[in-house]
Amino acid sequence: MTRTPTTLTPADPAAPDTALATQPVGYWTGVAHRAVVNHLRDAMARQDVTQPQWWILNRVDAPGPPPTRQVVAAGLAAVADGPHEVPRALDQLLRRGWLTEDPDGRLGLTAAGRAARARIKSLVTGLRDGVHEGVSDEDYVTTLRVLRRMIANVAALTAAEPRDGSAVAAEAREM
Repeated sequence: MTRTPTTLTPADPAAPDTALATQPVGYWTGVAHRAVVNHLRDAMARQDVTQPQWWILNRVDAPGPPPTRQVVAAGLAAVADGPHEVPRALDQLLRRGWLTEDPDGRLGLTAAGRAARARIKSLVTGLRDGVHEGVSDEDYVTTLRVLRRMIANVAALTAAEPRDGSAVAAEAREM
């Protein structure tokens, strides 16, 4: 592994490849996230569907016992834009007739929901192909491995940080 100490430089969308190691990862992941999500959501909006609705259709159609609203909402909480986004999308899908809810609260796809899921899957597959144009599977896997590692590094660093302000208090006593 080649890793030399670097001097960080300000975010620069035009930075040459030779300077990329000095660029802030938060900037680049943020720009990539916004570009991909906005592209996906705009295309879905033209089909009168939202990304949270797509997530829900996939969760409800997953193998295993039919999930409840609570299970679906909890499973998508980390990717939702807020605590109400998934419950609202669930309500929309129920009203639209793409989902059913049995007396025990278990969710299922209707025939219309299955057809919609198939249409949206085709759309999302095409969008993914466009986003991945010019990126080999190997490069993509490497990118995800690097991001996983950075996420794990941040989690470890965060876990090691004092939560009660004791480090700040100790530093203040030393002054």
